[in-house]
Amino acid sequence: MTMQNYTKPLPLIDERSKPFWDAAKHHLIQLPQCKTCENIRTQFEDFCPKCGSELFIWKTLSGNGTIWSHCVFHQKYFPEFAKDLPYGVIMVELDEGPRLISNIVNQGQAQLKVGLRVKAYFEDVTDEITLIKFTPRNE
Repeated sequence: MTMQNYTKPLPLIDERSKPFWDAAKHHLIQLPQCKTCENIRTQFEDFCPKCGSELFIWKTLSGNGTIWSHCVFHQKYFPEFAKDLPYGVIMVELDEGPRLISNIVNQGQAQLKVGLRVKAYFEDVTDEITLIKFTPRNE
C-alpha cells in the first residue's frame, strides 16, 4: 500500500484534535494532561472530565502499553476493510494510564491476548495523516 492509494476512512480533524494528529505525523503520541490533577485524557474537550479544570498541556507519552481488551472482526462493516477480514481491534492501556483503541500489526489474530506488551507503530497513510497502531514489544 502506498500513501496515494489509501482508501479507508480517515479521521476528521478539528482544532481540538489537531495537536494529537500533528504529533502522530511526527511519530509521537501526545494527549492532553490536566495541569490541576494531572489526569491524562483521550477526549479532546476543553475541560478535564475528572476535576473540571480548563488548564492542560499536551504531554508526550512513551507509546508503550499492554493490550487491555481485544476482538476480531469477521464481518464487513465498511467495504474498505473487506480485504482485511478477519482483522483485530485492540484496546491498549498505555503505561501512562490512558486507553486507545486501534489495530495491531505484525501479530496474528490467534496470538492476541490480554496482557500482551505492545509499542506504538506509526503508519503514514497520507501526506497529512499518520495512524497510530501497535505492534508486539519484544521485552
